[in-house]
Amino acid sequence: MLVLGIETSCDETGVALYHTRQGLLSHALYSQTEMHGEYGGVVPELASRDHIRRLLPLIRQIFAEAGLTLRDLDAIAYTRGPGLAGALLVGASVAAALGFALKIPVLGIHHLEGHLLSPLLSDPAPAFPFVALLVSGGHTQLMEVTGLGQYRLLGETVDDAAGEAFDKTAKLLGLGYPGGPALSRLADEFSRSGQSVRFELPRPMLHSGDFNFSFSGLKTAVLTLVNKHEMTPQTRGAIAQAFQEAAVEVLTEKSLAALAKTGLTQLVVAGGVGANRQLRSNLDYRAGTIGATVYYPKLEFCTDNGAMIAFAGAMRLESGEPESLRLGKFTINARWDLEMQEIGREA
Repeated sequence: MLVLGIETSCDETGVALYHTRQGLLSHALYSQTEMHGEYGGVVPELASRDHIRRLLPLIRQIFAEAGLTLRDLDAIAYTRGPGLAGALLVGASVAAALGFALKIPVLGIHHLEGHLLSPLLSDPAPAFPFVALLVSGGHTQLMEVTGLGQYRLLGETVDDAAGEAFDKTAKLLGLGYPGGPALSRLADEFSRSGQSVRFELPRPMLHSGDFNFSFSGLKTAVLTLVNKHEMTPQTRGAIAQAFQEAAVEVLTEKSLAALAKTGLTQLVVAGGVGANRQLRSNLDYRAGTIGATVYYPKLEFCTDNGAMIAFAGAMRLESGEPESLRLGKFTINARWDLEMQEIGREA
């Protein structure tokens, strides 16, 4: 079965072709980072318009790279939500139009399910069941995953997500947009420099006794330091290091606690923050001490991409999921609960 995946939930246009026997055949991604950087954040209207410009040329590109045509498709999967409504509508409408023209199934995929399943594209890949740490954009969640569509929420952020906190902290330090990767680089450089200047920041909800997260207080603590100290390069680096250490410690300890609570020995980490090198290093070390294994997607699939949507669509169709659309019709969910994703269940 050949599936076309379309991802347009926010500021990246992603497409991919996945074959259930041959694997990932081709994929392409266009990031709008440079455009939104001029405004310090994502502008929804601009994001939607850019998806319109990029989507069809990218689809043509991946078919050419794979040596295939639209007639070879067996199904189409698109990101149904959550995300920016206008951006989601672009992908959904193109998927519906192609499905109608080709008379093939079209399936709406949960954006976070795509991230959650993306490590299964790697080798070695985890097997069900496992605990998943989702740190994608505006989401920070711990899920117990017992099978496709069988997701139980263990805990989530009560305010800012980890990725948001990284970006907002980077902005306080004058690092621009998108700030998360820049902050991580600055923190790593400072750590390697051997500087003696250090700051200590709080670890919000580290000992709360549950699996929820909170990062707004950590961001406020950074603001206090910024207002108190002259922002020299050394000070910026020390604050970036302190922030990253605090955020990584909380994510690590909560994830390990979730493994202990569920009795599982596999942890899947997915989403943009999952590319953070210190987080990966800490999780790998701590998991190793308790006999657990951590799985990550390839770095190119940590951020939003079409491959994870094509793969999730293929898995669902192989598991008996009916197409979610009648020919020529489509739906989106700007807000959508991941726990509503049982096979065949309509949200």
